[in-house]
Amino acid sequence: MASVVQGAADLGARSHAIVRRGNVGCRQCSELALALNIARSDVGHWRALHRAAVERESKLKQQVEQLEAKLKLRERQLFGRRSERKGKGQGNATRPGDGKPEGRRKRGQQRGARGHGRRRQAELPVQPETHDLADDDKCCPRCQLPLQPLGGTEDSEVIEVEVRAYRRKIQRKRYRPTCRCPGQSQIITAPGPAKLIPKGMLGVSVWVLLLLDKFLFQRPTYRLLLDLQLHQLHLAQGTVTDGLKRLSPLFEPLYEALITRNVSESRWHADETRWLVFEQIEDKQGHKWYLWAFLSASTVVFKLSPSRSAEVPKAHFGAEARGILVVDRYAAYKVLLADGRILLAFCWAHVRRDFLAVAKDWGKQHEAWALGWVEQIAQLYGCNDERLAVLNQPEAFAKAQHQLSQAVEQMAEQREAQLANPQLHPVRRKVLESLKSHWSGLVLFVAHPELAMDNNRAERAQRNPVVGRKNYYGSGAVWSGKLAAMMFSLFQTLLLWEFNPRLWLTAYLQACADHGGKAPADAVQWLPWNLSEEQRQHFRLAPPPRPDTS
Repeated sequence: MASVVQGAADLGARSHAIVRRGNVGCRQCSELALALNIARSDVGHWRALHRAAVERESKLKQQVEQLEAKLKLRERQLFGRRSERKGKGQGNATRPGDGKPEGRRKRGQQRGARGHGRRRQAELPVQPETHDLADDDKCCPRCQLPLQPLGGTEDSEVIEVEVRAYRRKIQRKRYRPTCRCPGQSQIITAPGPAKLIPKGMLGVSVWVLLLLDKFLFQRPTYRLLLDLQLHQLHLAQGTVTDGLKRLSPLFEPLYEALITRNVSESRWHADETRWLVFEQIEDKQGHKWYLWAFLSASTVVFKLSPSRSAEVPKAHFGAEARGILVVDRYAAYKVLLADGRILLAFCWAHVRRDFLAVAKDWGKQHEAWALGWVEQIAQLYGCNDERLAVLNQPEAFAKAQHQLSQAVEQMAEQREAQLANPQLHPVRRKVLESLKSHWSGLVLFVAHPELAMDNNRAERAQRNPVVGRKNYYGSGAVWSGKLAAMMFSLFQTLLLWEFNPRLWLTAYLQACADHGGKAPADAVQWLPWNLSEEQRQHFRLAPPPRPDTS
């Protein structure tokens, strides 16, 4: 195409030269002028086509670049590592919070590190066993003279775990009255033990095992039932399912009290994940539901909803809640900003992932730029950690606060300088514009040191239910999904208070059994903040035993 344009230009130049020399007649001049006009029009035409082709090629290159980046993203989502740390041979990884590279290390005890010794497990009960020599070995093998006892023993320990199922045979004594008083029964029988489910055969310990195994350890119920068969206990799946449905109302008062306390506080984390419910309901297509998590300082609340809309957080917080909510950048949470009662603190870990995605998906030309921003975010984490370390030292805190504010201002200035460049690549501009639009929520932690820089706490809370979703796919019915949300909330709140869920659940279900298989009238008194100090110590999760350093 360029040669055609050049040829037309050469023809025009020759025509001008011939006319200037005066060697041709008028007729020839007219023909040459006509050829010149045609050539000029052809030049404009071909130049326009060339310009359109160049623009089209540029757009196609951008589309190819975007498609290659999207392909890398999909491959990374399907086959890539879940961790954001780089693997071996890919350089050092930077850990948010210290800004220092962290190399890979082998598992287990590190070379040069001091060992912790053998744990004595002194809190376990002791079952003594005495081992003696055989009678034939209590004498000298040569002269047959007897051995003399030394007194005392040489002691050692072996830890065993014994799990057994057994039947409690309830024998209620009967009496016959010796009088003839009116209204007296002919046979008087001693009352039986309290039952969690009237006329049920399964005791409290079985239901504790079932609830913990499914909703804390996330094992499918049928696997537990197979395990129990190895202990000679055969339970039907239908019996367990019906029992769980009957137990669900026992936890509703506790769940409502958890929600009330959660909303009454002023600092929260929130996140949501999908949860499958295999029951058809009206106005709901498909089986995809959502499990929302709302975390405060003293509670963890999960809510199951068929929707991922903004109505869920709006309904949870209601019209009275006031405070700061740490979230990712999902649009449903931004509706809470409308009346100003709740401020949103956005997650720096998600911003960091934006830059890491550019480094991974858009090739070498953007990698250095993206990792430079990742390093700055790590330094921001480090400044915040230094500030929190001196929170109770006014002078040192003021200095650390100033350093953090300077780091935030420098990052904002760098962002604006790069956005002002008209030649900035679209993928870089997109990430920086997102950073700018969420900036007020991202820097909210500067004025509120109690806020976390990221929403990792909520994401960690979701890990346990996600394991359950992978192991048993979700819930078969709506009531089952609601029970799962209640048990997730209760167990994670107990662990937040460092309670032993097994001890607490056993005591609570026994109280329900004593109340005729219904929730006690004072059920909310069983929540951690309503218990006495003595009760809290009783339910306290025992710390791991100290190692033997002798």
